[in-house]
Amino acid sequence: MELFDVFKTITNHPLNQGRTINAILGFIRWQIASRLLDRPVAVNFVNATRLLVSKGMTGATGNIYTGLHEFEDMAFIMHFLRAGDSFVDVGANIGSYTVLASGAVGAKCISIEPVQKTFLHLMDNINLNAINKNVEALNIGVGNENGVLKFTSEMDTVNHVMSDSDEGIESIDVMVRTLDDILEKFEPLLIKIDVEGFETNVIAGAKKTLSNQTLLGVVMELNGSGNRYGFDEDFLHGVMLDYGFNAFLYDPFNRRLLPINGKNNKSGNTLYIRDADAVNSRLESAPKFSTSNGWTI
Repeated sequence: MELFDVFKTITNHPLNQGRTINAILGFIRWQIASRLLDRPVAVNFVNATRLLVSKGMTGATGNIYTGLHEFEDMAFIMHFLRAGDSFVDVGANIGSYTVLASGAVGAKCISIEPVQKTFLHLMDNINLNAINKNVEALNIGVGNENGVLKFTSEMDTVNHVMSDSDEGIESIDVMVRTLDDILEKFEPLLIKIDVEGFETNVIAGAKKTLSNQTLLGVVMELNGSGNRYGFDEDFLHGVMLDYGFNAFLYDPFNRRLLPINGKNNKSGNTLYIRDADAVNSRLESAPKFSTSNGWTI
């Protein structure tokens, strides 16, 4: 991300309104400290949780600069889940969502990350927050059938299943399973899917999971990256509607779901909700959480 884009993200972020100078100073402090130390640093996250972050970890450093990098979606995870609920993090990366769900809330989690190098960072954050008993971490990919696929391996938060346009990029072979296979004995209340464009195949392998009425929500990245595989995200949106979900935005400050037509074009993630009344009731009654930059939401 270019420096101008980083500053734009920092200054426009909802949790940096009224504290822009402090946020920029925090960015500068991190840039200096991460270079001087040249090793992972444990930073405060939400409530008593922490993240082990290294220079160049795009999503994780975003949490340092803003408190919650993906504000609406991360706040939704915290406000919706309760201790003991079941959550699935597909495309966990270094574990920001896993730490929120299991560390800040106390939910049970299956956390899935295909790239081994990133998976080790995920395990570091699980261990740092002592949430091993609540989290089952799997170093595999997710797709429409069980097998093996090639993944890019050196692209940080945007590692993905190799496409025809990825010729010459470093890759690794990864075992892949369907969500229905992985979740055979696990009934999630909420699933987050962030697989850099491969969402269509993940959903295709989750027919039983999505048909289970216990599942009330899916947070899914639909940002156009499915084009690399020839996937149609509008078609995928229709598939989610067929399963009985509707699309929403979330307003964390007012704790309300906001219905939308089509997928969310404001950001990369769309909230797909089944039984909005039940979900809104949970959101309204959730406890408040404290972020590292001084907000209570």
